[in-house]
Amino acid sequence: QVQLVESGGGSVQAGDSLRLTCAASGGTFSTLSMGWFRRAPGKEREFVAGIGKSGRSGPSTYYVDSVKGRFTISRDDAKNTGYLQMNSLKPSDTAVYYCAAATGPYADYEAQYDYWGQGTQVTVSS
Repeated sequence: QVQLVESGGGSVQAGDSLRLTCAASGGTFSTLSMGWFRRAPGKEREFVAGIGKSGRSGPSTYYVDSVKGRFTISRDDAKNTGYLQMNSLKPSDTAVYYCAAATGPYADYEAQYDYWGQGTQVTVSS
């Protein structure tokens, strides 16, 4: 059973940066694809970014339009850790951020993912 633990959230000002970390244990991280989701107050959880399994040419990545150019998803299989670098944060990025892992390819819908973390709060003030 894979366990995921997020960290790195906090309260920042608009324009600041944060790096979220997703530490995995209990499984072979390199065999999993990863995704980051978020749930803003009063809204449903939404997909933010996904990263595939590491391969010869590097893992593929995918972003929702609202974070393209600002967020970067990455992974370090040697450390069993995934990351979400968030730059130029906006108040609209305020949400609880969740990492998720899938035994299959990443996707932009929750049902694809087999494992979930508990979430970390990100608050961006103007």
